[in-house]
Amino acid sequence: MHSSPTLLALPTWPAEARRRISGVLTDIDDTLTTEGAITPDARQALDALREAGIAVIPVTGRPIGWSAPHARSWPVQALVAENGSVAWVDGGARKIYQQDEATRRRNHERLQEVAQRVLREVPGTTLAQDSPGRETDIAIDHSEFTQLPPEAIDQAVRIMQAEGLNATVSSIHINGWIGAHDKWNGARWIVRELLGRELGEELDQWVYVGDSTNDQLMFQHFRHSVGVANIARFLPQLTHRPRYLTTGERGAGFTELARALLQSRS
Repeated sequence: MHSSPTLLALPTWPAEARRRISGVLTDIDDTLTTEGAITPDARQALDALREAGIAVIPVTGRPIGWSAPHARSWPVQALVAENGSVAWVDGGARKIYQQDEATRRRNHERLQEVAQRVLREVPGTTLAQDSPGRETDIAIDHSEFTQLPPEAIDQAVRIMQAEGLNATVSSIHINGWIGAHDKWNGARWIVRELLGRELGEELDQWVYVGDSTNDQLMFQHFRHSVGVANIARFLPQLTHRPRYLTTGERGAGFTELARALLQSRS
C-alpha cells in the first residue's frame, strides 16, 4: 500500500516509470469529465491512449444504467460502476456482477429502507437523480443538483454505517452499499476477469487518477497515483493522498496525465 504525504508535480514522475504503464484506472465525474460531459481534449486523450496500447478502465460510483452510453461510445476496455460491484464489458454489450442475483435482490430491498431513513432524518437530502439506473447501491446528492452542508453529509454517512452499509463520499454523491466490494476490489476483479491477471502483482504497470475522498482507497494501494487539480478542496479530508498532481482540473487534468504517459514513449 502506498500513500504520499507530499504531493509532487506530475512532471516529476520519472519517465522510466511512466514508460512501464500499460493501463489507466480512472474515476469519471470531475476526473475524466468536466461539468458532467467529456470534453474534446479528454476524448482525444482516450483515443490516443488506446492507439498506444494503453488500456483505460473507468471505475465509478455512478450507476450501471447511467454508464451504459459511455461504455458503448468511449474507447475503454471496460467500465466498472457502483463502486466495484458491476461492470460493462465487450464494448458495453454485456453486464457482469460480483454478487449473484438472489443477493442483489435481497440487498436492493434493504438499501431502499436505509435510503428512506436518510431522507426522513437528514434535512435537505434527496436521492441522486441517476438513482433509477442503480442496481446495487444507493446515492444521496450533495453537490450535483443539491448543495448539502458538511454536517448533513456526515450525518447521512453515519446513518448508512449504523445500518451496516459501506459508505463513501464522491465529489457529487454519498454512496451506500452492502458487500465487500469497493473501487479497489472492483479494479482487481475486472483486471482478473478481462485480462486473467492479478492487479496487485503488477502495480508498477498501472496508474490511478481521481479527484475526491472516495478515491482514497485507490491512492492508498497504487504506487503510481494522480490527483487532478480540483482535488484541492478535498485534500484536508484525505488520509491517503495521490502521489502526483496535475495543473489542470477535471478533463484537462486527465489529458495532462495521458500526455505525460505518451510523451515518455515517444
